[in-house]
Amino acid sequence: MELTAMALALVARLLSGASVRWVGCEPDTCQRVYFANHTSHLDALVVWSALPPPVRSLTRPVAAKDYWEKTRLRRYISTKVFDALLIDRNEIKVHNSPIDLMIKALGDTKSLIVFPEGHRNTGPEMGEFKSGLYYLAKKRPDLELVPVHIDNLNRVLPRGEFLPVPLLSCISFGPPLWLEVKEPKMDFLNRARDAVRTLKER
Repeated sequence: MELTAMALALVARLLSGASVRWVGCEPDTCQRVYFANHTSHLDALVVWSALPPPVRSLTRPVAAKDYWEKTRLRRYISTKVFDALLIDRNEIKVHNSPIDLMIKALGDTKSLIVFPEGHRNTGPEMGEFKSGLYYLAKKRPDLELVPVHIDNLNRVLPRGEFLPVPLLSCISFGPPLWLEVKEPKMDFLNRARDAVRTLKER
């Protein structure tokens, strides 16, 4: 399984032509939540593959269950290869919410990759962040929240296309942030969104 994961990470890096930048942040195996803009179905795979192997082995992407369980191959890749936490966007239960599932998946050692916009955004501007990142930070204030900007990946796998188009993209990891004491939800979400957006310009 490890060999499959390494091969898949290599293919993802080759197809995306992704260069990786760490800006004010270094790779670390401490518990983190990597939160990124969302432009392509390849986002989770490419961010995951951009992490060094020791960090990658502790990091689980959070992905949409309806997309990644659609075919046998997707289900295999998501659950058996990169151990994704699949969220059912159609049947959210109060006593088993996505936040509860993420807290459980984190445990004491794991990190997560999340996409706070919720859905892919193909427009020029990032969408507003949904509240999940705020509640995650509130329940686990010890976690480092690391912004990630994905540039140009929407052109590698455009909406409606099946086969990726090899292009150059860039994955930028920024300085961690935390929820401040008594920080209002919208202030925090706007600050987190700005942290991702400004990475493109740094």
